[in-house]
Amino acid sequence: MILVLGGTSDSIEICNLLNEYKLPYVVSVTTTYGEELARKCTDKVLLRKLTIEDMVNFIEDNKVEKIIDATHPYAVEVSSNAIKASEISNIKYIRFERKSLIDEIDYDNKYLVDTIEEACDIANKIGNNIFIGTGSKNLSVYKKLIKNKKLMVRVLPTSEVLLSCESLGFNADNIIAMKGPFTQEMNESTYRQYNIDLVITKESGAAGGFLEKVDACKVLNTPVVIIKRKKMNYPNTVGKIENLIELI
Repeated sequence: MILVLGGTSDSIEICNLLNEYKLPYVVSVTTTYGEELARKCTDKVLLRKLTIEDMVNFIEDNKVEKIIDATHPYAVEVSSNAIKASEISNIKYIRFERKSLIDEIDYDNKYLVDTIEEACDIANKIGNNIFIGTGSKNLSVYKKLIKNKKLMVRVLPTSEVLLSCESLGFNADNIIAMKGPFTQEMNESTYRQYNIDLVITKESGAAGGFLEKVDACKVLNTPVVIIKRKKMNYPNTVGKIENLIELI
């Protein structure tokens, strides 16, 4: 049995690959949207946040032999737990890691930061209509730290996410509820429509439409703040889905 840590578009491709090779697996996700994605591939979906102890128990109870970690590059806590659980259980851990695209950016009007807090510091100094393209997870931090600016957030159009946004004080004037990834042209149109003069994004990789957001900024000469990935020492990292079979 393989435990796939999912919730991303990459994890769906991995599930399709496992289906092709008829390999048994279960997908672990932490959101209802992630569950909806996973159920397109399998009915063996676990919807809950797993601690290290939870993972170790699940591995033992279900005779899991390998973990494939296909979580978002910023889900470092989940990855850290999975690495420790694999060591405790003495099973193989495989990390699918999206390629970094930072070096491919040909645009000078950018700010590279390590944390959301640093991004907020820059936002407080420049820009008035700020586009937040990092998802809904950390909106409370932006709301708390960025003062006297208009924030436009682009989030998934699910009731769970929208209720979360509204509870933080965002309303219809601040929320763009759409499912990506988005083309460069669509990003340009969005930035123009809302008079965006600063974009905050994460280094999410090709699957997250990262370059399309940055290239749209370049066309409009809009400054962009990029929150870099946290560095982790992943064992058995693979960058191409087709190469996973060699490790499995």
